[in-house]
Amino acid sequence: MQEKLYFYYTNDLHSNFDNWPQVAGFLKEVREKRAADSQENWLMDIGDHVDRVHPIAEAFMGKANVQLMNDVGYDFATIGNNEGITMAHDDLHHLYDDADFQVVCANLHSLTNTEPEWLQSTVHIQSASGIKIGIIGLTAPFNAFYELLDWHISAPFQTLGNHISSLKDTADIIVLMSHLGLSEDQEIARRFTDIDVIIGGHTHHLLRTGEKVNQTLITAAGKHCSFAGEVVLTWDHHEKRLVDKTATVYDMTERPRDLATEQSLNELTEKADKLLEQTVIQLKNPIEVKWFQHTDIMQELTETLKEWTKADVAMLNAGILLDQIPGGQVTYKDIHRICPHPINPCMVELNGTELTEVIRASLTRDFTELKLKGFGFRGEILGKMMYAGLEVHAVSGEDGSKYIKTIYFDGTPLDPEKSYKVATADTFTFGRLLPEIARSEEKHYFLPEFLRDLLAHTLRHKFAGH
Repeated sequence: MQEKLYFYYTNDLHSNFDNWPQVAGFLKEVREKRAADSQENWLMDIGDHVDRVHPIAEAFMGKANVQLMNDVGYDFATIGNNEGITMAHDDLHHLYDDADFQVVCANLHSLTNTEPEWLQSTVHIQSASGIKIGIIGLTAPFNAFYELLDWHISAPFQTLGNHISSLKDTADIIVLMSHLGLSEDQEIARRFTDIDVIIGGHTHHLLRTGEKVNQTLITAAGKHCSFAGEVVLTWDHHEKRLVDKTATVYDMTERPRDLATEQSLNELTEKADKLLEQTVIQLKNPIEVKWFQHTDIMQELTETLKEWTKADVAMLNAGILLDQIPGGQVTYKDIHRICPHPINPCMVELNGTELTEVIRASLTRDFTELKLKGFGFRGEILGKMMYAGLEVHAVSGEDGSKYIKTIYFDGTPLDPEKSYKVATADTFTFGRLLPEIARSEEKHYFLPEFLRDLLAHTLRHKFAGH
């Protein structure tokens, strides 16, 4: 006799609730159908469900996301970096206190004396017919951030090595919930052949029918829940082994919306608005924001960044602010709307030559007009770079391009050999936007504050009476 086991999953919602009513409706529908047909099924989330870019996630510090998952009936979840490193230690420690699902993450460890009560390394479940399934979760090891928040992420491959033998001995099927990214999932499949299925996320890859590496099925459903995923495992009871594995994703964008979920989101939006109503400052006049020009608010915010981090110099791109700051009462909701990014202040060390190259790159149109997606940036374009502690004089070429004429620090030309502490957005420590910053061996991140916290500080202390 053969039996099919069904796993449904979501990954990397990032609090983008546009498709959530459709996702909720789909998941409720398919799970009811499987239950009516007495078919075993489970529902998983692979992390980054929470993203404080959305007012609901911000106001409730992720707990409303957990409530929404409870409402749908999730069985398991692992954490992503947006749950892990965008909130203070206590907020993550208690994020899942009211979860009706099990949270599985084998490589997350508290550096305080107590682990969260909800945290499990592995989970074992058993079908009605006796099939034993072992589930393990892993998340990406951003320890430069985690350890500032009193957490540690152990190395994923080492963690798997520590658990795989036990899972193999106690389970017929091994499922990995992986918030590590596609290339890591592929390497795991090459090294750990006992893993039957890797349900992935983090790098927002969409594998419509999955991918096989050795005998391991790898799958993921993109981002923002435009798709939801299904894995079907076929177990042969006579042969006592899996005889088939398939993966499918379903488009959520055109599906009917679940009315109960839509109502919950409306209610949560109203509650979030009230929670974010606190006044930051009362302004007589609005404050202008421009992405390609010097503005007082961006200059002062960059100065605040320099002071906050105790750096020698600071640099910050104007696209970090998405809208002008209104006159009258400015609330936390306004601050969140204008600066929604989960971006932390950071400080790197660069010598004068490296800093000059960073400034040169930031003057180009390729940089200022870049429509960046990812690395924490939730805006439209990067915009003009602003500086504090530096005097940057540039000239325009005939084609409109800008070129460095002089750079002064403390009234003297930048010293090519001297080391400078440079404060900026943590965005630039990732990828290839500004390679000199990304390659810096000395990086210090400031957590849990976001740039919007510095914006609120700037308004209170530098624009009173404006």
